[in-house]
Amino acid sequence: MAHDEVVERHSGLARAALTGEAVVDCDTEEFDQGCFGTAGYDDTTGVPEGALRASMGCGDPVALAGLRAGETVLDLGSGGGIDVLMAARRVGPYGRVYGLDASPDMQELARDNAAQAGATNVEFLHGRIEAVPLPGHSVDVVVSNCVINLSGDKPAVLAEAFRVLRPGGRFGVSDVVTEGPAGPVRRAAAEQRVGCVAGSLTIEEYRDLLRAVGFVSISIRRTADHGDGVHSAIVHARKPSIGPGLEIRPMREADPAQVLAIYQAGLDTGQASFETVAPSWEGFTASRLPHLRYVAVDTETDEVVGWVAASQVSTRPVYAGVIEHSVYVHPGCQAHGIGRALLTAFITASEDAGIWTIQTGVFPENTASLTLHQALGFRVLGTRERVGCHHGVWRDVLLMERRSTVVGT
Repeated sequence: MAHDEVVERHSGLARAALTGEAVVDCDTEEFDQGCFGTAGYDDTTGVPEGALRASMGCGDPVALAGLRAGETVLDLGSGGGIDVLMAARRVGPYGRVYGLDASPDMQELARDNAAQAGATNVEFLHGRIEAVPLPGHSVDVVVSNCVINLSGDKPAVLAEAFRVLRPGGRFGVSDVVTEGPAGPVRRAAAEQRVGCVAGSLTIEEYRDLLRAVGFVSISIRRTADHGDGVHSAIVHARKPSIGPGLEIRPMREADPAQVLAIYQAGLDTGQASFETVAPSWEGFTASRLPHLRYVAVDTETDEVVGWVAASQVSTRPVYAGVIEHSVYVHPGCQAHGIGRALLTAFITASEDAGIWTIQTGVFPENTASLTLHQALGFRVLGTRERVGCHHGVWRDVLLMERRSTVVGT
């Protein structure tokens, strides 16, 4: 179903709610079984009847988002405003909640409901969830209730959620996902039955898209089972944390020159590697995994100030969860916690990807790197004595590894 059709369908439901009707966007049997609507909420005290009538969600993302007083929240596809009002109560008078919806009728309904609730810390925005009308790094939490599945461009939705979140920000949504052996015809019928008119993502597709835009700490937990491999689910993820004015994101096509310049600057110190000249980008990318590559950037200029990437240790299947990594920070930006933030995000992302061991080699003289790695759970396995000649000097290398306490336990 095209975007305009989705908007018109939901506008019609909003108009019905404005006249006092209860609205249902899925098969009546599914709704009656308690999978959708207000059945997913534990406490709706103080929420106007109009917002309850218009609820078409498949869970309670607000209750699971861990909202704190004073936070700024964005609800993607806010509909009649029930999740906006629930969030507004949790963040309190010093917090702010934005509700974004493409239907003017839904916005009218939501504003009426907010007025009835006396909510003054809310604002309803007109726009598409694929192009959020807010600046980057402007919200602490993104929530959504059974709306992302309606989008025909889900990668854009997730990329926008990542963009508007501040570093360390949280993504917590209820949505429809698919899993299991059901054929495409039966699955499509089930999706239509629950109102998932644009088709849902599989759990792995959802994970892959979240990883691709830069999210870490990804968790997808199935809740209600709608048959034929279609489920409601709670999806959680987090934007990597880093200091003010900075952001950690995946490497992009425009980054190679800056990445290699930082690489060369690190090599020039004589303490980073046996290498003395940074490789070409072709050489860099050929020797590293296509995923698990991140950069720290200045949010104003998008200038790269550090990077981290992974290399495969072996092609043998038994070593599929074992990688080696490199982390480099611009020499003018060291001692600002950038390396620690990059490596922390990298560790979390590697565990999301099923990695159980990260290896690295460090010169004993590189005390800053040694201290950083030990602080983040790496241990020294031993010393490879006089393993290579560097600028005419035979040097030792400390072999370090970090074994995950989450994967492979």
